[in-house]
Amino acid sequence: MKRHPNLLFIVADQFRAMCLEPGGDPVSTPFLDALAADGVSLAHAVSNYPVCSPHRAMMMSGQYPEANGVTHNVNSETAEWGVGLRPDAPSWAAVLRDAGYATGYIGKWHLEAPVPADAVHGAGVLEDGRYWDAYSPAERRHGFDFWYSYGCCDEHLTPHYWTGDAGRHERINVTGWSAAHETDIAMEFLERAAGPSSEGIPFALAVSWNPPHQPFHQLPAGHDAGYADVPAQVLLNRPNVNLASAAGSEAAAIAPLYYAAVNAIDAQLGRLLASLDTLGLARDTVVVFTSDHGQQMGSHDLLYKNVPYEESMRIPFVLRWPGRLEASATTGLSSVDIAPTILGLLGFADSVPGQMDGIDVSASLLANSAGDTGGAGAPSALYFYYPRDGRDVDVRGLRTATSKFIARLHPDGGLTTELFDLAADPFELHPVTEPAGVRHHAAALLAALTEAGQHWRGMPALEALKTGDAAFLKK
Repeated sequence: MKRHPNLLFIVADQFRAMCLEPGGDPVSTPFLDALAADGVSLAHAVSNYPVCSPHRAMMMSGQYPEANGVTHNVNSETAEWGVGLRPDAPSWAAVLRDAGYATGYIGKWHLEAPVPADAVHGAGVLEDGRYWDAYSPAERRHGFDFWYSYGCCDEHLTPHYWTGDAGRHERINVTGWSAAHETDIAMEFLERAAGPSSEGIPFALAVSWNPPHQPFHQLPAGHDAGYADVPAQVLLNRPNVNLASAAGSEAAAIAPLYYAAVNAIDAQLGRLLASLDTLGLARDTVVVFTSDHGQQMGSHDLLYKNVPYEESMRIPFVLRWPGRLEASATTGLSSVDIAPTILGLLGFADSVPGQMDGIDVSASLLANSAGDTGGAGAPSALYFYYPRDGRDVDVRGLRTATSKFIARLHPDGGLTTELFDLAADPFELHPVTEPAGVRHHAAALLAALTEAGQHWRGMPALEALKTGDAAFLKK
């Protein structure tokens, strides 16, 4: 009986796709470059909801936010709204565990709804009165047996973890750069997986690094400080960055630190890849490197994420499985497609849970595949932004390889839209306003939401826009 391959699934928080593109961000990533050269790197991998918890929930469950319960970032405030990965949500890890895999999770989780005890035993209460960190009981780890994790804590040099069957009050405190420590733990996991006691059982290990997420100054000893000597216009070379603006000025200050963290993350990937080689695991292991979202870094006068621009939405998705992968320039996937695609790659396409909303695009990634996707991968990706309160906008959108359409429903019920031609205008500087094109894309978004089983308050306004009825439109 043929053995299923192993999986090493690596996530770096807030690592934007532009860091890995020719002519993109001027940062050195030799190990990621080599990984892409040995495998495939998807130019159209995107986050459906480019902020931490919602993407991670889709990535794990294959479900859209309303189904998996994570419609906002998970913290003590949103937990009161019922936000948190639902205990009954499917996960690719649970499918693999049930198929006999040894499963493990190391690093940031950020899917558990905090309870009051977490304010005491986790990272504590922030100045705004919220707390984000949370302990995950064993029965809420969604298929991961080995556990060395925490909820959400942005202390890169003094991280902490809960592991195994330790209680909430029994966390492990560490001094040292979190990504390096988590890589140490991952390498120990790999050594056990390669050892005689493993009896050839395949493994699925997820490693979730918090850097290059802020605080940007919390860097490891010996990091590359040379980016501080590079002019701001070189570091921030995208034409949609205005260095004279407040956001541009702040981006110029943080860019050297961000790139230093990206370079340091690349070095940790190099350690993991070397470990696979040394242990003889590389040929039989599918390696995935990705992120939960990107970062604006001054583009469109914004610094962070949770907006529908390319700098936030697009994520790296690099895969290596020696001799087994190929992809066309149009192959893509979004957050919700990751779980079924992982299962498809590992040979469990028939075991994808029916509750998963995403598309298995593995046939477009496997060399000599008999699949019928034609190498196109997922044809489009929905965009989500849920309002925080009654004064906030409610946003949906649709991104394809060549276009992006964003519809914002305002508190007064009016609708505004933006349409970009990504082929002609990749930096999203010139919105398309031609009425027929806008109506066409409104119809496409409406159809995509309907096909995905999504119910959005703005759908009647989209219908009105599609048919040319201006009654719903915001002036």
